Amino acid sequence: MRLRHKVILLAVVPLVVAVGLIIMAQRHQEAVLAARQQALVKTAYMEAARSELRHFTALALSTISPLYNTGRDDDDIKQQAMRQLALLDYGADGYFFLYNDEGVNLMHPRQPELVGRNLSGLRDANGEQPILMMMQKAASGGGFVEYSWHKPSAQAPAQKLAYVTPLERWHWWIGTGLYVDDMDKVLLQLDTELAASVNNTMSWIAGITVLALVVIFSGGLWVSMHELRLADVKLTLLARQIVRSQEEERAYLSRELHDGTSQTLVSVKLLIESVLERMPQDGGPVRAALGRAVERLKDALAEVRGMSHRLRPVMLDTLGLSAAMSQLADEMWGQSTTRFRMRVSGVPRDLPDEVKTVLFRVTQEALTNIEKHAHASEVELQLVFSEEALRMVVQDNGRGFDTDFVLHHPSQGIGLRNMRERLASIDGQLQVTSRAGDTRITAVVPVDAIERFEQL
Repeated sequence: MRLRHKVILLAVVPLVVAVGLIIMAQRHQEAVLAARQQALVKTAYMEAARSELRHFTALALSTISPLYNTGRDDDDIKQQAMRQLALLDYGADGYFFLYNDEGVNLMHPRQPELVGRNLSGLRDANGEQPILMMMQKAASGGGFVEYSWHKPSAQAPAQKLAYVTPLERWHWWIGTGLYVDDMDKVLLQLDTELAASVNNTMSWIAGITVLALVVIFSGGLWVSMHELRLADVKLTLLARQIVRSQEEERAYLSRELHDGTSQTLVSVKLLIESVLERMPQDGGPVRAALGRAVERLKDALAEVRGMSHRLRPVMLDTLGLSAAMSQLADEMWGQSTTRFRMRVSGVPRDLPDEVKTVLFRVTQEALTNIEKHAHASEVELQLVFSEEALRMVVQDNGRGFDTDFVLHHPSQGIGLRNMRERLASIDGQLQVTSRAGDTRITAVVPVDAIERFEQL
């Protein structure tokens, strides 16, 4: 695993673990807060309901107290008290009910069918006996009872909180109640709002996490791209250094061949010629052998000089690129029927050694390919100097070739690939077009690249 991948991993894993722990803690806190909130709301709601029921019961007692305090126990006074209690409605589901000490319903404004029935054994939806529990609570002085009872507005059983108080002289107990099922709706709404708030928080956490991951991966990508650019720059510099080393080695070999080997061969040739001059004309086989040696030495000298020039033409360093190219073409086609033309347009300028060397090698490769494969009768070389770029075009009227096949075939087009790589080392480009009768190899080197090499 690469270092940058390890760095990214070391940054991502703790972040993901931390976010996971934050989410777990958030969920736990949500559950704790929801339970605490429900308990507080339920306690406050029930306390408010109890206070309200006490108030309503006090209101009912104050309404019938003038009748109760008369000291009368006859049915007429009791009926008046029942009528007054029946009229004390509050809201759709608020009413008073009246039972005797035996559990017989004496008055119920919402369910008149219950009047006159003994309901002490009645069970609610939860299996409890609400009337019996209220009888017992009234017998002990009054208090609160929770049970399930028919809710008039909903026409269904609902949880109810009732408060009962006794009327001891008449052997009655009076009660009223509030349905508390609305509390469940309130709690559900609070839970929904809390969940929405938590989800919103989680969305923020997720968004921040995604943003952090994007920043981390963007940083990693930037580092990768930066390293890639540095590697590309280093590779380009290495390629240039290799080319420079090759050219320096070629120049060294060229000088050694010209100044060393060539001079040695010339000296040997002169010595043999000197011997031949002193030898009588009838020297026989020895003179003939020495004559053949002189001819071989001449051939060797010509070959060494050719090798020296091909390795590093002296004219490239002394007279410039155009002269070196002309000499190269003259060596190739000076004694053949192939016509060679060279044209220079624009304002010529001195070129850095790297640029001159690359263009010369590209030209050398292109002319060699033409000589080997094109069978051309006309070859033209153009050097175009402009303010934007230096263009070099090698054109021939040979048989052409399939550029796509040559450029992509693994064992073909090695020379073209070499030319492209050489030009890339000086930030140049190679363009190749070919058809029968017209093949063009164009090398383009921007002026800013030339100026950059001039400053090196």
